[in-house]
Amino acid sequence: MLIELAIADAYGAGFEYVKDEIVRTRNTLAGYVQHPRHPLPPGSYTDDTQMSIAVAEVLVEGLPWTPEVLAERFVTAFKRDPRNGYAQGFYHFLQSVTGGADFLARIKPDSDKSGGAMRAAPVGVLPTIAEVIDYAARQAALTHDTPDGRNAAAAAALMSHYFLYRLGPRRDLGHFVAAHVPGAWAEPYVGKVKETGWMSVQAAVTAVVASDRMSDLLRRCVDFTGDVDTVAAIACAAASASDEVEQDLPRHLFDGLENGPYGRDYLIDLDRRLLALVRR
Repeated sequence: MLIELAIADAYGAGFEYVKDEIVRTRNTLAGYVQHPRHPLPPGSYTDDTQMSIAVAEVLVEGLPWTPEVLAERFVTAFKRDPRNGYAQGFYHFLQSVTGGADFLARIKPDSDKSGGAMRAAPVGVLPTIAEVIDYAARQAALTHDTPDGRNAAAAAALMSHYFLYRLGPRRDLGHFVAAHVPGAWAEPYVGKVKETGWMSVQAAVTAVVASDRMSDLLRRCVDFTGDVDTVAAIACAAASASDEVEQDLPRHLFDGLENGPYGRDYLIDLDRRLLALVRR
């Protein structure tokens, strides 16, 4: 789950809000693409993956699911491995805070953007729908304590839960999510994906339902244009657990993913420990 999330995030990062022509001509999966404006090197993941790592670490370590623990881990994950890819304001905020307590004291959690949803996929390993919704909404509330922010996070987490626990066929994913979280999750998303969280999740559901192969899924996510790294991260994390989706991401995307202290090898090991929590 995490390795697919990171590959999708890193691949999508090269296409985030670029001109449509770049997407049309370069979204081929031939390799990672340098973004025309951002300095992040090709093959580097962004905040979607880094914050998902933080969430996954809290889960695998069995730590209390409290604002204090989550905030501390968000800050730790950033400060041990600072990187571009965050929204500029939040990047500077993370640079300035001294720890989890300072984070909670200074954050203004009134956003309806996709930050709570982009990091929610690991929560899908929890054994019940009620727990997934509760944990996803609570982690989102640290930064996105709005109805759209919390619901988008719960929906994203339910996507991975649905496939991890074999709850139904791929075609019914949107209906399953809509049965548990308010939103038009079963309606096909059309058009550019902007910053609001529900857009990324609805687009991710749409892409997963339409894709038989991971390679097609990743291209389809980027084809939406806009905030495509988040769409791809949410979609590919969920679809990595589906028996109906061929796991055919190109080997060169695995090999080209960054592999520093918290890169590919770390993600593979953390993935193993996270998926060991799934109870079937």
